[in-house]
Amino acid sequence: MQREHTDVNVKPRERFLTLDTATTVMAAALMNGRELLGESNVYGERNHSVHVISELERLLNEEGLTRDDVDGIAVGVGPGSYTGIRIAVTAAKTLAWAWGVPVTSISTLHALAWGGWNRGIEMKGQEGKNESVNNGSSGAQAADWIVPVLDARRGQVYTGLFAVSTVDDVESPQRLEPDAIRLMTAWTDDLLQRLEPDAIRLMTAWTDDLLQRLEALPSEERPPVIWLVGETAVHAETAERLRAWSELRIVPYELEGRWVGRLGADKLLRQEHDELHTLVPNYTQLAEAEANLLRQR
Repeated sequence: MQREHTDVNVKPRERFLTLDTATTVMAAALMNGRELLGESNVYGERNHSVHVISELERLLNEEGLTRDDVDGIAVGVGPGSYTGIRIAVTAAKTLAWAWGVPVTSISTLHALAWGGWNRGIEMKGQEGKNESVNNGSSGAQAADWIVPVLDARRGQVYTGLFAVSTVDDVESPQRLEPDAIRLMTAWTDDLLQRLEPDAIRLMTAWTDDLLQRLEALPSEERPPVIWLVGETAVHAETAERLRAWSELRIVPYELEGRWVGRLGADKLLRQEHDELHTLVPNYTQLAEAEANLLRQR
């Protein structure tokens, strides 16, 4: 049964449940607007279907909330594990329909890029205090690139490309404590500018594409740092070729619910909703030329 706000003068609540099961982590979060109330990160891809509903209920119970307090649901639609994506999408659509709340889709790779980059900033710590996303100066600087990767086997990756926008009027994240970075409401998903769509790609061909893109850029527009984040172990060696043009920072990272939560909350707060019956996973597929190359191996 759908809920109704009987008093139109009362601002609607902004409590959202978000989840993503496209990776080895079932990442979920409970948000109050852009504030993180709680998160869940359960490891073990094969058990996502077992934990998804119970973890969402736990998040609500720990805050003394019920399903009647939920005002929207955000779900990661991949790309990633075929089985995993279906679990989250099915759960989100079912709950949204049963509870009468809007649902919105988010990119798993977008959340991975955002979270992985922040993890990289934390790891960097106080190293190079004069360095930052904007190199600590007030002038315009080239943006860093973030390349999120999830292993898709046989030399393939689920990946995309993002640029970290320069923010001259915001203090460098390296001068902030990690918790402050996570809670900064001024930093939304708009901080990351998408340069290439999510897709499944051969890592060797993808690295070639990035190298060609770097070579074609004027020197002042090349990214000072390229962040390779996510499931990096298998593909780090291939990515090493990127050092020819930029500093390469490799950040092993597993998705966390807080970044799924922030992305989902941003979309729901902007009232960017998906049609319940047409929301589908983003499985992606290889470009024809890459698929032909893979078949020849």
